[in-house]
Amino acid sequence: MESAVSTSTQVPDEFDRNVPRICGVCGDKATGFHFNAMTCEGCKGFFRRSMKRKASFTCPFNGSCTITKDNRRHCQACRLKRCLDIGMMKEFILTDEEVQRKKELIQRRKDEEAQKEAQKPRLSDEQRSIIDTLVDAHHKTYDDSYSDFSRFRPPVREGPVTRSASRAASLHSLSDASSDSFSHSPESGDRKMNLSNLLMMYQEQGLSSSPDSKEDEGTGLSMLPHLADLVSYSIQKVIGFAKMIPGFRELTAEDQIALLKSSAIEVIMLRSNQSFSLEDMSWSCGGPEFKYCVNDVTKAGHTLDLLEPLVKFQVGLKKLSLHEEEHVLLMAICLLSPDRPGVQDHERVEALQDRLSEVLQAYIRAHHPGGRLLYAKMIQKLADLRSLNEEHSKQYRSLSFQPEHSLQLTPLVLEVFGGQVT
Repeated sequence: MESAVSTSTQVPDEFDRNVPRICGVCGDKATGFHFNAMTCEGCKGFFRRSMKRKASFTCPFNGSCTITKDNRRHCQACRLKRCLDIGMMKEFILTDEEVQRKKELIQRRKDEEAQKEAQKPRLSDEQRSIIDTLVDAHHKTYDDSYSDFSRFRPPVREGPVTRSASRAASLHSLSDASSDSFSHSPESGDRKMNLSNLLMMYQEQGLSSSPDSKEDEGTGLSMLPHLADLVSYSIQKVIGFAKMIPGFRELTAEDQIALLKSSAIEVIMLRSNQSFSLEDMSWSCGGPEFKYCVNDVTKAGHTLDLLEPLVKFQVGLKKLSLHEEEHVLLMAICLLSPDRPGVQDHERVEALQDRLSEVLQAYIRAHHPGGRLLYAKMIQKLADLRSLNEEHSKQYRSLSFQPEHSLQLTPLVLEVFGGQVT
């Protein structure tokens, strides 16, 4: 017994999808190949019913009626003859058994897809809420228009070229080789916490490399005032971000301050990656005046002991191509490290960090295909930041011991970095 269910054949190789499809029987708009011919739904159904019933039609005229969309129901005989003439074949009509098997196959595929979808890793409502909160916190504390940078003390790039500056040029080759707790507000704007932030912090450190220190002494650190304002500004933004991390405000004031003082430079380095360019190893924070290169940092008193690993870190982090959600989670995890100096309630801080780590791993599983090793690589970046933090602290101490340089630093920078324990 032949079924009333039709099937469509595959489109011939010579079929041009750009040509309008017309029913070969009546000229109506075709919906595809049905029973070996291009037809409309109406003629498809007519042919199927006729073959099922083994119908025999007689033309009331002369057997040569022209079939159109408007008159196709007037003469069934000529319509059926036209179906056969264009190549429609009853052999392409499925039997009842075939129809049933096809329905079962379709349903089985639907069930398999539904099962796969149900088994996909998903974020819980709580995890999604945490991520949304952190992303919103980042947006509120990171102005990617950099409009506030014009309020900083202006960058001054003129001056003698020191050995640090000349050697710093070699760092560009790394692109090819690398895979409101505090009240002070600087005279600056609200741009990104990028290289500027990093540069400022380095300037606050001072000269630590002996081969360059003699040469740099007396030349003045022309970029120090600008970068000091930038770092001070960035610290304020990090504080604002921290206060919006779920659970941070519930910590004691002492632990909040301890965490901020110890992690501020690391979070600033993480945030600065948003403006870091792999093309020229620079941080672009708006116009040309606020595009920072390694040489600018040397004019704030920093040496390759800090700059080389810093650039390598920025390159490596950039190449991870983190989603914004992963980036903000990494910053929050970095900030909530229970082993920071001065932290008293280690268990509470660790619980907050563990929760964020679980959210990060869940996000990677659900939204970062092929990111099986990504979490481990991100955690390694936190270890790299600790080394950078240590070098930053060493250079800061060297800089702050020189009155002519420490006077260029802001009270906030002095307060945050002055109490660091290494």
